[in-house]
Amino acid sequence: MKREYWRAANFCFALATLPVLTGGAAAQIAVSANDNKAVLVNGANVVPDRPAPDSVTIIDLGASPPKVIGEVKAPASVVGPPQSVALARDESFALVTGAFKVDPADPKKVAPDNKLSVIDLKARPPAVIATLEAGLGAAGVSINRAGTLALVANRSEGTVSVFTMSGNKLTPAGKIQLGDKSGPSHVAFTPDGKSALVTRDGDHKISVLSVDGSKVEDSKKFMVGGVRPYSLEISSKGDMAVVSNQGGGQGDTDTITVIDLKARPPRVADTISVGQTPEGVGMSGDGAYVAVTVMNGSNRPKEHPAFNDFGLLQIYSVKGTNLTKVAQAKVGHWCQGAVFSKNNKTVAIQCMVEKNLQVFNFDGRSLKPAGKVPLSGGGAGLRTAAR
Repeated sequence: MKREYWRAANFCFALATLPVLTGGAAAQIAVSANDNKAVLVNGANVVPDRPAPDSVTIIDLGASPPKVIGEVKAPASVVGPPQSVALARDESFALVTGAFKVDPADPKKVAPDNKLSVIDLKARPPAVIATLEAGLGAAGVSINRAGTLALVANRSEGTVSVFTMSGNKLTPAGKIQLGDKSGPSHVAFTPDGKSALVTRDGDHKISVLSVDGSKVEDSKKFMVGGVRPYSLEISSKGDMAVVSNQGGGQGDTDTITVIDLKARPPRVADTISVGQTPEGVGMSGDGAYVAVTVMNGSNRPKEHPAFNDFGLLQIYSVKGTNLTKVAQAKVGHWCQGAVFSKNNKTVAIQCMVEKNLQVFNFDGRSLKPAGKVPLSGGGAGLRTAAR
């Protein structure tokens, strides 16, 4: 197993001699936000003594196997869906949210935070070039295709923050109030930039926001697809979306929801059982596949009747609003985000307990383990640039 990991000296040498990526055909950047404030101890999320700083790892997903190409310290959090990262379409910078921090009044607890970091991915080494304030519990973040707006879902205060953008310069432009108990978790733009969806795990709704230039408003339209909607992905064609539903946390089988975005207004088209606690959903750039990370009880106490000593990665093919499961593999514990390579032949997921990316080869029918990439913390958020 040791051969799967870079030794520290080799890692430092690689960073020192790294050539600048120019967006060639083989290069594809994935960004992992890593939380060092959260450790799973027999099913309990605890704050370790003197935790290391949170970090952000930059990975070349186009390499075989994928490799770490840079790292920077920035606030991150496993609390919230693993879409706490957003990349510019040209892969020049990333946005990373930090929903929680160590409580200044008690180092064994965490408290809501509001940080939004802007990270220059072209700098060598990568660098945080701005730190802004969103709202408390800043979780899911997305950038529109035009690169003119960013939205952040703030779970702890029931709002969505709006930022206008010019290149990598962000300017706060107000907040949308969704209600104290709404628990907005992730927000994603439709490809045409005219609307956005917000998952609300506090009151089980999926809200539709209207977007007109820099004006973003709650349209008051919403859907109800499952218990505690959480992660969200919208297809590159803008015809459908997939939402993971966290469920009631009792060990029951939970679901993902398929939304028909061609309907006016959008509506829930299907609900699919996937197992205990679907955490992350990741869609391939061409919209042909959806990856789902399923906790499967791997984050529970070992004596819990619903405990399993592994999580699951599931892959579904997409035709319209019909999803068909085509592959499944056992993975690590408390796993979070999932991303596809550009050619759909590589799938990578984060696992908090193992502090790594677990990489699979995918041929459209099966998943085969293809190595692991070490992370400097528990992988909590993972994204690639939208096509």
